[in-house]
Amino acid sequence: MKTRSIAALAGVAMSGSLAVQSAVAADRAPMEKCYGVAKAGKNDCAAGAGTSCAGTSTRDYQGNAWKLVAKGSCTAIKTPKGPGSLTPIQR
Repeated sequence: MKTRSIAALAGVAMSGSLAVQSAVAADRAPMEKCYGVAKAGKNDCAAGAGTSCAGTSTRDYQGNAWKLVAKGSCTAIKTPKGPGSLTPIQR
């Protein structure tokens, strides 16, 4: 009986370990900077002169502010000011 309990516990522990590894792998998925898609104050970094970094954009969809998005998805993101861009946008 004890052997079965230990085996069952080991199986549960292994399942939990695999779930954690999957979550970590998802966190490391390839990302890219996408300009012009962040709402005001929601950018990840680079919001132009006079700003320090993350959360400093002053306008929705500011062309020189970016957010990290899944690699390959940036230009498919649509905003009221046009699609996302892999390079800063002059707006």
